[in-house]
Amino acid sequence: MIFHPSMREDVTVDAGDGRPARRMLVAFAGRPVVIRRHGRVLSRGGESQQAPRLEVMSQAAPTRVFEPARYATFRVTGWTFDEPSATASLSYALDDELRFTERIELPAGAPPLEPARRAALHAVLDLLHQVAGVSYYKAAAPEHVTVETGPLSERRARLLTDVYVQGLGEYAYRNGLDLASRLRFAAGPGAADPSPTPLAPTGRSLVPIGGGKDSVVALETMRAAGADVTLFSVGDPTAIGATSAISGLERLVARRVIDPLLIRLNAEGALNGHVPVTAVVSLIALATAVLHGLDEVVLANERSASQGNLEHAGIEVNHQWSKGVAFERGLRDVLAHEVSPDLGYFSVLRCASELAIARAFARLPAYHHAFTSCNATFRLDERRRAATWCRDCPKCRFVTLALAPFLAPADVASIFGADLLDDPAQTPGFLALCGFEDHKPFECVGEREESVAAFRLLAGDPRWADHAVVRAARERLLPAVPDDFGDPATVLALSGDHEIPGRLMAAVHARLGA
Repeated sequence: MIFHPSMREDVTVDAGDGRPARRMLVAFAGRPVVIRRHGRVLSRGGESQQAPRLEVMSQAAPTRVFEPARYATFRVTGWTFDEPSATASLSYALDDELRFTERIELPAGAPPLEPARRAALHAVLDLLHQVAGVSYYKAAAPEHVTVETGPLSERRARLLTDVYVQGLGEYAYRNGLDLASRLRFAAGPGAADPSPTPLAPTGRSLVPIGGGKDSVVALETMRAAGADVTLFSVGDPTAIGATSAISGLERLVARRVIDPLLIRLNAEGALNGHVPVTAVVSLIALATAVLHGLDEVVLANERSASQGNLEHAGIEVNHQWSKGVAFERGLRDVLAHEVSPDLGYFSVLRCASELAIARAFARLPAYHHAFTSCNATFRLDERRRAATWCRDCPKCRFVTLALAPFLAPADVASIFGADLLDDPAQTPGFLALCGFEDHKPFECVGEREESVAAFRLLAGDPRWADHAVVRAARERLLPAVPDDFGDPATVLALSGDHEIPGRLMAAVHARLGA
């Protein structure tokens, strides 16, 4: 059963009869500093009070069709952290009517928190609370947003505005909304940046793994650089477990529990669409890193993630916005000035195209039959979750296209269970990856230039040249694009536009170079 806590005041709660509280059930609208230690909920400056009355979440659920236009304000109301169970509760509201509480269960088994790490953890959780609210804001997309946990600095207000406007760009496009002209997080009058907390280095790196080729290349690049790597995931899908097992590395697993009221509202008429989930996962990973004593979170986001799909309402709509370099740099800025200058966050693959990453992955055959990038294998509804590649989506097509120049046809077919490039029915989907007659699909796929470059390589490879889709690309696509568009050498070259530390660059070039 999910409970919604009172949001009215800072309180210290026990069980009401002298016994220690069993669960953290309090949230508040003031500064988010409440934790529980040794079985108790503690608050800064608060006195013990009677435990607030708890309301079952479903009591606030609507009994009619949900009408998004009824709501004027989305409220980011409060968060709490239960230290013994490493569980954060993030609370939100639409006006004064609908309240949501999301639960984040960080990996257990962390050492006792020292004061500096506790302060840094609270700072990360505060930012996570604000960013994760995007999932609940989108139910109604009201005109106003209020953050009730304290004034925002100019730096943080800019980042949050970008997360909600740019990160919801595809959602706004699909729902016919213009968020860019009306949605702004405001800095508080006189708000100063919180003082960042120095952290003692431990020499350990946390690498989120998603079960696909990119995170495999990232972890192997870090390992080749001599880093002390621990893996991380939110949840434990089969593909993540399989690739993690092959690596032989320890993995920390967090859990994100969406308020079931949101799921119900989605079925009753709430607005829905793509959210910047990488932003949320990144902050859960950062909280895990601080809690467990790691120095940095190292992602596997490629150069291609920064390229948009189309323009809408004056902004570039990018399905992968929170995987792009703009979000990476915005978050790094806030972390350095408001959390800790010693907490790292970067993508070790940012300098590389998807095609270069695919080339590197082709050299890691141990993972070839364990990984998957197909979204059908990660569906929330386990009854609809595919066991492996669906072979009929943009992700399946793009990964096939990216790997094919570096593997034999039989090897590619053994990975996917079919030779997709020799199936004429797949031709429109493959050509769409190049932006041919349509915009790039709303999926985590590479740049248009990369897909064209892959077809150029395949068209000149006798192993692939007579495959049905490659023939179609040679006859219809390649003559229609400029000769210098999708040049393989240019696409495969590494970029200098990244935040990768210098200590890793030798390993990056060795793994991702020719």
